[in-house]
Amino acid sequence: MKNLLFIGDVVGRAGCEFLSEKLGALKLAHDIDITIVNGENSAQGNGINHASADMLVRAGADVITTGNHAFRQKDAMELFEYDYMVRPANYPEGGCVGSGVRILDMGAYSVAVVNMMGTVYMDPLDNPFSKMDELLEEIDTPNIFLDFHAEATSEKKAMGHYLTGKVSGVFGTHTHVQTADECILGGHTAYITDVGMVGPEMSCLGVDTASAVDRLRFRMPVKFQVAEGECFLCGTIVNFDEKCGKSYKIERIIIR
Repeated sequence: MKNLLFIGDVVGRAGCEFLSEKLGALKLAHDIDITIVNGENSAQGNGINHASADMLVRAGADVITTGNHAFRQKDAMELFEYDYMVRPANYPEGGCVGSGVRILDMGAYSVAVVNMMGTVYMDPLDNPFSKMDELLEEIDTPNIFLDFHAEATSEKKAMGHYLTGKVSGVFGTHTHVQTADECILGGHTAYITDVGMVGPEMSCLGVDTASAVDRLRFRMPVKFQVAEGECFLCGTIVNFDEKCGKSYKIERIIIR
């Protein structure tokens, strides 16, 4: 049996620093074997760059997943040449750098980390359900964990049920608010609609509240700033059988 830790969207430098402060002890306390971190908002402003990716790796991330802000920063294209970086797999074929799947060779077993983006209220990428079907034909390990970066709860729920028994875990990201619906679907697949975020807790999804309110109230362009104040860390721990890919337990965590 192995333990996998998935950390929700890390927001800005404050989130990176808080993760660096807390992750080592968290991994030790829960005997973590594999750590996945969503880093698509880890750069100041949003997106991911070399500096923020380096902070996440140094903190203890084995794989960094992303989402709709994957290519927001000017140096992001180069990042996806690294083995630890993953971008949504359902970008159209032929014109997108990087990969939507990373295989971690753990010696006696391997783990596939897949990144996919939803299309409801999101960018019109390829159908994520059809793309998952393609990938499942290619991936040669029963230990498959999906970061499904999506806006709509309904789409995330549907993906969880669609992949029940086919993958070890489905983790929703993007909405930054941790949900209380963690479960094991079909006695096999760990699921949660949204893992949550890492960053300033008293904020609008990590953003300074005044600028977020002004944007919604006046409908004028506003430059978002990462909020100040005390941070928190949201994540999920899954206990799974590395021989067959079956998950037995999923636990939400919040560290303040």
